[in-house]
Amino acid sequence: MEKYCEMQAGRLVIYVPRELDHHEAGRLKMEADLLIDAYHVKNLVFDFSNTEFMDSSGIGVIIGRCRNIGYYGGEAVAQNLNDRVKKIFRVSGLHTLIPTVETGKNRQKGNGSI
Repeated sequence: MEKYCEMQAGRLVIYVPRELDHHEAGRLKMEADLLIDAYHVKNLVFDFSNTEFMDSSGIGVIIGRCRNIGYYGGEAVAQNLNDRVKKIFRVSGLHTLIPTVETGKNRQKGNGSI
């Protein structure tokens, strides 16, 4: 099973899978919520480096984790969005909820920064 989350320098980085659909959304949600609650995470980074598809289940997971992090007074950002994911952000309204950053880094785990 793929690992989605990694603590890095006091922040939780979520590596969004290639396809964030109904099947992957539940696992990502469970792993992220466990770490957010355990570490009282205040900085959350969604890394979309490898993501090519996201359905409404995936969008819901992203929104839910942003709300959870907000309960702790934290913030979330999204990085490494390709054109397809940017379009999903615009159409779904995620772009109004989550700031995006361009890192200019390679699309590998651990290479993004905020």
